Amino acid sequence: MTMPDTAALLEDAADRIADIPWQLQIMPRRAALLLRNSGSIAFDVDIEEALRDLSGEFGKTRNDTVRLIVREWMEKNTYLPAPMLDEETEVDGHA
Repeated sequence: MTMPDTAALLEDAADRIADIPWQLQIMPRRAALLLRNSGSIAFDVDIEEALRDLSGEFGKTRNDTVRLIVREWMEKNTYLPAPMLDEETEVDGHA
């Protein structure tokens, strides 16, 4: 089981135990948060602020946003192969 899966399970457990005191509900939520942030990279303050804003726009976590940025940069600079599109794939109209 990977860390994101474990974090999701912990959050799901916290959601399902609504009939216990809130102090106990916080424990699995904090554990999930620690798991999600355990492998993070420290950036300068201005980059962290931009990542926080961008993550909010995307509706993703900070780490997911960093993964997306790195993947797109690597695809654009041919370090990774770009995803192949077939005739049925819908695009947003940009070339």
